[in-house]
Amino acid sequence: MNILFLNMKVRRTHLVSDSLDELTRKRADLKKKLKVTFVGEAGLDMGGLTKEWFLLLIRQIFHPDYGMFTYHKDSHCHWFSSFKCDNYSEFRLVGILMGLAVYNSITLDIRFPPCCYKKLLSPPIIPSDQNIPVGICNVTVDDLCQIMPELAHGLSELLSHEGNVEEDFYSTFQVFQEEFGIIKSYNLKPGGDKISVTNQNRKEYVQLYTDFLLNKSIYKQFAAFYYGFHSVCASNALMLLRPEEVEILVCGSPDLDMHALQRSTQYDGYAKTDLTIKYFWDVVLGFPLDLQKKLLHFTTGSDRVPVGGMADLNFKISKNETSTNCLPVAHTCFNQLCLPPYKSKKDLKQKLIIGISNSEGFGLE
Repeated sequence: MNILFLNMKVRRTHLVSDSLDELTRKRADLKKKLKVTFVGEAGLDMGGLTKEWFLLLIRQIFHPDYGMFTYHKDSHCHWFSSFKCDNYSEFRLVGILMGLAVYNSITLDIRFPPCCYKKLLSPPIIPSDQNIPVGICNVTVDDLCQIMPELAHGLSELLSHEGNVEEDFYSTFQVFQEEFGIIKSYNLKPGGDKISVTNQNRKEYVQLYTDFLLNKSIYKQFAAFYYGFHSVCASNALMLLRPEEVEILVCGSPDLDMHALQRSTQYDGYAKTDLTIKYFWDVVLGFPLDLQKKLLHFTTGSDRVPVGGMADLNFKISKNETSTNCLPVAHTCFNQLCLPPYKSKKDLKQKLIIGISNSEGFGLE
């Protein structure tokens, strides 16, 4: 049976390195059904361990201390770190992870801006000539605004400034970036440190600045990511997809239909006619969108919906035979909510809001 699966054996204590080693050794098996085993644990992977592996790996790789990606609070998204390194294989790992998620119908809680998917389709098929650059596309201030809105606003102000740009902004064709506490400068064109930005050349400056941030400064990182993704998802079908459609394949849809979720929910220990379940759906259907998203994130690990809709979540509510003073518990690997039999709608609503609003990872904040 092993020849039918991509079998991953990893240690929790060496999750990233073991995953990288396994995927490198089993490159020929990437398009097989994924099965994950955690070394030293007896669990059989019926889908839960695979999802847990994705959740833990993504959480570790995207942690700020890891240094691979920068989280931008203003836009609530991650972007590639421009720090130079000796080995870009871990960016390839992230690309493979995204490809495996699509291939195994796992929705990832990844926050990349839309231009990431535009770059991922540039070109949509890996070129046969390895010297042809990949992941390079035409970018604008609007693309930059999806990641760094304040910087994009500043560049837009520069473009629309009615005064003397050279005297008022006193800028040259340079970019300054902080790397490990050291400010480094990069010329946007040859001799850029000696070329002043003027009313006449400001459009060129903004275009070169945007291209540097979104293409040139992260080329090696994104190229590794690109090749990783396409090593799993290489297909002529990608030529038919728009960037926003690839994003939905990876991250799911942001459009929630809680009535559809109610219709497809399974129950364990409860019946859909039980009073606690009636209270639950009365409360959830009355939630504003932000709380509905928090509930989905709390129970599934993502606040987005798979391509196939709510029914593909296989959402389950189980009876938790504990004190009704306890908060609800979720098993995100199985999209399962464990709900104590609360006696009143008010109590259920209060406990549910506390649980979904203060959870982080596998515990409370």
